[in-house]
Amino acid sequence: MPPNESFMSICFRLLKRYQSVGPIGFVKAPQRFYSPASAPSFTNLATRATSKHQIYISRTLDPFVNLSIEHFLLQKSPVYSTVLFLYVNRPCVVLGRNQNPWLEAGLQLLRTARSPGNSESQDERTVKPHPTEVSLVRRRSGGGTVFHDEGNVNYSVICPTADFNRDKHAEMVVRAIRQHNDRARVNERHDIVLDQAPMRSKEHLPNANDMHNTAYTAATSNLAPLKVSGSAYKLTRLRSLHHGTCLLASPYLNIIPNYLRSPARPFLKARGTESVRSPVGNIYASREASGSTNSVFQRRVVEAFADLHGLEKEAVTAFVDANAEASLQHDADWVTGYINDATADDPDIKHGVTELKSPEWIYEQTPQFVLSSHPTEEDDRARPALPQGLPPATRVYLKVRSGIVTSSRISMSSDEDNANNEAAKIHRVLHERKVHQIVDWQAVLDEAKAFENNPQTRVLAQWLNALFGVQSSSQYQGTTAA
Repeated sequence: MPPNESFMSICFRLLKRYQSVGPIGFVKAPQRFYSPASAPSFTNLATRATSKHQIYISRTLDPFVNLSIEHFLLQKSPVYSTVLFLYVNRPCVVLGRNQNPWLEAGLQLLRTARSPGNSESQDERTVKPHPTEVSLVRRRSGGGTVFHDEGNVNYSVICPTADFNRDKHAEMVVRAIRQHNDRARVNERHDIVLDQAPMRSKEHLPNANDMHNTAYTAATSNLAPLKVSGSAYKLTRLRSLHHGTCLLASPYLNIIPNYLRSPARPFLKARGTESVRSPVGNIYASREASGSTNSVFQRRVVEAFADLHGLEKEAVTAFVDANAEASLQHDADWVTGYINDATADDPDIKHGVTELKSPEWIYEQTPQFVLSSHPTEEDDRARPALPQGLPPATRVYLKVRSGIVTSSRISMSSDEDNANNEAAKIHRVLHERKVHQIVDWQAVLDEAKAFENNPQTRVLAQWLNALFGVQSSSQYQGTTAA
């Protein structure tokens, strides 16, 4: 005991030691705090300077909200932090930042509500179910077009650009997938695939820690790997984002290609990024066999993230087991928890949602493209035959920049002078017209008064409606949509 130390001083000193160390000399576990996941608490914790590691699972299925939360985290989280964000979207087609909706998506199918009165038989709808509504979304990152639904979990990792590489977190996700399917690996395009070849002999099995090879990887095989996860990226000077899909048990697997196929593809030449088509599959053999697919898989990804970044696994996965509707758990240097639709009330996120939903973002961000019914200097590909009922001399040429018609030539006459006159009349109507606002090409042709109202004109209008994903109608009101 130090000289002249009073009894009260000794008690106070021992009390301080107990509070910091705990009984019988063990260091106390860090204190954790809980808060409802309202917009202010989420945004405050996400932007807190000490929030070095952050893990969030979204409760909303709104793709516009989820992508806006993701963008908020990219822009506002501390520059040295690493963030994992997991979310599931309702059915939607998601374009890359520099893609063309008229090239990448079946727009007519997106705009057609599925109902018992459609052209499909009841048997076909039972075998191949269709979603009742599919949104068209353009994200802020690059890459190709993908289809999201409730059988697909999306992952997003945001980290300092100095720590970024394209395989790091794809390998992390493969570690999670391999707890459910040992055929998963990262391929040369940084996508995640399931090998389909027969199992190798024992002497040729790869190391279990090799995330780029499996026991089923074959140098040559007639069975192509099935893609279960595609990646996209957004890189800035200080922050980088890597996000991807994970097809766990999509009920729409067989009809996804219909939503990613445009009838305009043989006629359309676009600048920007064009999607690479790949055969796809589910990680689980069936939805019935998968159980609570999404929540189990999300926990596995959180665990893999904790292992990769040296976090206390029990602490950062506790919120997953609690399964609260909306709650945040946080310590001095990390945040975890569920977030819900209330997060969209934050002004920054609300602004992001408004932007993503706007036609200006979805359509007018499209790089320049040319649609032509015949080979041109810009695009010398052979074209499919014109629809039956159109004159052989029919020519359609449209150049569109930022979703707006800048040049056009549409004619049906075999006489050069008549064809020039037809094209000039139609161009006066189309020039500087926003393509996405045209709700019926019959109305455009009628307004131009370039052709007589005959069956050939109707065939041309129906064909243009199909190419541009317009729901044709025998009755129309005006030529543009609000």
